[in-house]
Amino acid sequence: MKLEGEGKLLRIFIGEADHLGHIPLYEAIVLKAREMGLAGATVMRGLMSYGANSRIHRAKVLELSIDLPVVIEIVDQAQSLQEFMPLVNDMLLQANCGGLVTLERAEIIQYFHEKK
Repeated sequence: MKLEGEGKLLRIFIGEADHLGHIPLYEAIVLKAREMGLAGATVMRGLMSYGANSRIHRAKVLELSIDLPVVIEIVDQAQSLQEFMPLVNDMLLQANCGGLVTLERAEIIQYFHEKK
């Protein structure tokens, strides 16, 4: 797949404790992105956050948080992400969790995979 030029960056902010059925929500989102053939997805775990309810989530040695922030980033062409976003919305609703979804411009410089 050739991917370069103007693209979009989809960011999904959720909590580590959010689940869809028996699997973590972040995992369900990444697996769905792969199933749909999106270019790639990365899940990052945060150290500290707060959201709409202003509750602090943080990673401290003496304060074990079981709901650290998670950010999923997916870069692809605008059309592909527009088709994917309703599925993300459905998953967030099914998981009955809070979250934030953003879409922004991304200039794709290079996208390739290793030769086998």
